[in-house]
Amino acid sequence: MRAGQIFMTTTSIQNTFTRWLIAVSLVLLAATTASAATTFKDDMAQRTLACTACHGPQGRAAPDGYYPRLAGKPAGYLYNQLVNFREGKRHYALMTQLIAPLTDAYLMEMAQHFASLEVPYPTPGKTSASAAVLTRGQQLILQGEPARGIPACVQCHGSAMTGVAPNVPGLLGLPRDYLNAQLGAWKTGKRRAHAPDCMKAVVALLSDDDINTASSYLVTQALPVNTKPASSAPPWAAGQSAINCGSAARP
Repeated sequence: MRAGQIFMTTTSIQNTFTRWLIAVSLVLLAATTASAATTFKDDMAQRTLACTACHGPQGRAAPDGYYPRLAGKPAGYLYNQLVNFREGKRHYALMTQLIAPLTDAYLMEMAQHFASLEVPYPTPGKTSASAAVLTRGQQLILQGEPARGIPACVQCHGSAMTGVAPNVPGLLGLPRDYLNAQLGAWKTGKRRAHAPDCMKAVVALLSDDDINTASSYLVTQALPVNTKPASSAPPWAAGQSAINCGSAARP
């Protein structure tokens, strides 16, 4: 009996120690979880995870070629696009639903967050376009076609094609499918901007072949060392009139 009593006592001690160990472990786990919760960083990077789920980490762009890069684009441009989605000037139901409840000031905060990000661009894309197509695309991008009233793309988007602050986006580092889709959307009226809608007026002058040659050339171009938007657009040539483009009112 005494041996049995000793055995039972030892077993009880072991069981008690095991329960204590489990309890301590649970307390430590709870403390760790609470600590993690208290160190949650409530910043714009955290709040825009819904954006980067489609647009890629830090807004680098998605690999499917459909969701464009957000990082480093001019804040005014990003803000205008958010407003355009909310107001029905651009059409994508998921985007509209995400931003419909947000104020102008909050949309600007989002835009400024992505504009401030400096992350690497992808390497230039490959193209099967012929040399003649690329030469024609280069002409439209760098020189335009004055005889048809088509201005050079660099005239508004900057000499380095990295955009012009605060409202004009860059043209480099974008997938060809995305470029074609957006130019096509302007041509068919699916995409609009605030009046006066200068892109609508320019794209109306372009043929489908013009759009194809321009996008084919753009995707082959590497980004310059300085990828930030220019502070001002290049001066217009003698005899050419500047294009007036509309934008959303700033909050």
